[in-house]
Amino acid sequence: MKKTFLLAAALFVNTALFAQTKWGVDAVHSSVKFSVEHLVISEVEGQFKKFDGNILSKSPDFSNAEINFTVDVNSIDTDNDSRDKHLKSADFFDVEKYPNMSFKSTSFKKVSGNKYLLVGNLTLHGVTKPVKFNVTYGGTAKDGYGNTKAGFKAAAVINRFDYGLKWNSLTEAGGATVGKDITIDLKLQFAQQK
Repeated sequence: MKKTFLLAAALFVNTALFAQTKWGVDAVHSSVKFSVEHLVISEVEGQFKKFDGNILSKSPDFSNAEINFTVDVNSIDTDNDSRDKHLKSADFFDVEKYPNMSFKSTSFKKVSGNKYLLVGNLTLHGVTKPVKFNVTYGGTAKDGYGNTKAGFKAAAVINRFDYGLKWNSLTEAGGATVGKDITIDLKLQFAQQK
């Protein structure tokens, strides 16, 4: 009897230690935005309206969680139809050939307090490169329907030339029309899966 109890307790502890919690992105309460320098004097902002992602976590504070995310590039919106059409063309994203961009984490480490460093591989325009995101974990809360939600803010800067997005033209003064650095700004809410 005692051995059976000890074996059952060991199995419970072992299962608890390796249990994973799955979280799915709550797109209604999330955003995937970006900004890029324009004419060297200002910035243009945009967003992707369709995206999906999930987190697999073994700990309540999300340390070492596995994160996967995909974006429908065709959902780009810069509040200008002609610019969006150009961005979808072969000059930039070439959405017919590369309809999605994806991110897969390789590490998610707490830096201090609620600050984390997320490292992973971003695949965009058929090219995969490592990217680092600075992440702020907002905490967890239950909504009015009893669903547990977790909130995050994440930011990174990527060089679009690294992904073969090299189209540009020169201004009258000789500067680039579109900057090479893209700032990615994510505000994400995830819902715990039951």
